[in-house]
Amino acid sequence: MIKKLLAEGLGTFWLVFGGCGSAIYAAGVPDVGIGYAGGALAFGLTVLTMAFAVGHISGGHFNPAVTLGLVVAGRHPVKDLPAYWGAQIVGAIIAAAGLYLIASGMTGFEGAGGFASNGYGELSPQGYSMTSALVIEIILTAGFLFVILGSTSKGAPAGFGPIAIGLALTLIHLISIPVTNTSVNPARSTGVALFAETAALGQLWLFWVAPLAGAVIGGVLWKLVSTTED
Repeated sequence: MIKKLLAEGLGTFWLVFGGCGSAIYAAGVPDVGIGYAGGALAFGLTVLTMAFAVGHISGGHFNPAVTLGLVVAGRHPVKDLPAYWGAQIVGAIIAAAGLYLIASGMTGFEGAGGFASNGYGELSPQGYSMTSALVIEIILTAGFLFVILGSTSKGAPAGFGPIAIGLALTLIHLISIPVTNTSVNPARSTGVALFAETAALGQLWLFWVAPLAGAVIGGVLWKLVSTTED
């Protein structure tokens, strides 16, 4: 179990450091910045690479919503859920702390600002409402769980799961960065919200409630559709 939790913590660290780091450091650089598309790809690549690296050790969740969805689908023991959540949150916070330390070393640093945090209303990149944020986060997390469960099922081509999962997360970000800056992951949202100089912490509840609800829906939908026993 210790090795599994370490793998989950490291995987979540990589997701937050790579995904949020791309948004903090590279997305908005004039003329050469990577923009929304680059940020979306960065998140997908973090999951794809770590799923191959440690997925065989811990299952490669890196996300409390994913762990819950797998529990609902009967793929993960419920007794391990609290420990997995703890490891994922710790990994996310350490990554966010590292990102802040690096950002603070930039010439002219005047504060973290939004710090790649998630939000709605005034904190939405394009001003979307709380209802819009709830709906899109639920739908996309449900879809993410469905892809995860399908691509790692016994009937799926062996060894290709991480690729499908990484591409799914890239697609999710391409859709929803303008709406919420994309969460679908409560640990990711929590880590950077602790350092943001906005009202991100006050809106953090949504980025726990919506992804967890979406994960349950995704897990249930997979059980209804699946023709295998895994």
